[in-house]
Amino acid sequence: MNSPAGNGKIRLEMQRVSRQFRQGDSVINVLREANLAIRGGEMTALVGPSGSGKSTLLNIAGLLERPSAGDVIIDGTPTGVLGGRKRGRLRGSHVGFVFQFHRLLPEFSALENVMIPQMLGGLSRLEAEARAEQLLGMVGLAERCEHRPGALSGGEQQRVAIARAVANAPRVLLADEPTGNLDPDTADDVFQHLQKIVRGTGAAALIVTHNERLAATMDRRLTIRDGQIVEL
Repeated sequence: MNSPAGNGKIRLEMQRVSRQFRQGDSVINVLREANLAIRGGEMTALVGPSGSGKSTLLNIAGLLERPSAGDVIIDGTPTGVLGGRKRGRLRGSHVGFVFQFHRLLPEFSALENVMIPQMLGGLSRLEAEARAEQLLGMVGLAERCEHRPGALSGGEQQRVAIARAVANAPRVLLADEPTGNLDPDTADDVFQHLQKIVRGTGAAALIVTHNERLAATMDRRLTIRDGQIVEL
């Protein structure tokens, strides 16, 4: 499926990225000079068996892990030369994460869960509240803003997590099995809202999933073979 949104600026790029791990006397090459480019508004699925390197690639793309060689470029900024503090600031301002388990703060409402990262980023309470309401509306939760996570269904909690991930308008959205803990109907619903958010915000989305049916609906499907990122 091709989308006009995928014709935007390249937001996430990997240039000749390698990642090696030592296991005893052996060296395991998870990535070998791998290349990747994802444009704003583009949804890209990363599929493949467990142990193929998907989580390593996601961690490197999200600046949680440094590659052994090569560079990751976030919205035009090369990150290989950045120190830990600058990497952390760039990650906080430019990268959003959605995990399989929502990791919401149980003592706060849905609205507050989406407000908090914005306030930590420097927005006023009023600004954060207005944007949180807008984002929760985009994921179909306008009427559930004041509910705490315990009063929401699993699918609703994951939709709050999606809204929180894009609260600070990240250029890159990384998702690790965002529907893996949900039944098929709920997974479809959450995915549709995730797609709406990506298209609406223009983020470049890289989504790890074992759900081949959902992967087939995305703009592109990638996998890792012999350390290379291969388009299917």
